[in-house]
Amino acid sequence: MTDESLKLDNQLCFALYACSREITKLYKPELDKLGITYTQYIALLVLWEKDNITVKEIGTKLHLDSGTLTPLFKKLECMNLVKRTRDTVDERNVYITLTPLGAELKKMAISIPKEIFCSTGLSPQAAVTLKENVNSLLSNLDSTHKKI
Repeated sequence: MTDESLKLDNQLCFALYACSREITKLYKPELDKLGITYTQYIALLVLWEKDNITVKEIGTKLHLDSGTLTPLFKKLECMNLVKRTRDTVDERNVYITLTPLGAELKKMAISIPKEIFCSTGLSPQAAVTLKENVNSLLSNLDSTHKKI
């Protein structure tokens, strides 16, 4: 292995990390208007797609653990955007349900994806290809992680 392999510009992980941070920065002004963080936003995206699901299901979709999601949902509950309910059969399962205010927030967020996309400078086809490639990478990494 040469020193080239240790150059920052040759690191896929750094390119993905830096890009992710820059895209997340694009969201901040829009999400500030809604009074939520990026992590709260992606959790709400899951709930806007399918309401009344467990923290575990949400964690699987977001690649986040319950240690990250539990305080997030407590905060969203304090903001009256979601309700947390323990399963009566298995108390380890906590269901997250949107409140009317949480459901209403979806209408306020509807324009955010288009605004962010326009800021990327990508063509629609380039965006689709990039997303497919990143999703493929994520799937490969998930498969590798499950083998370990």
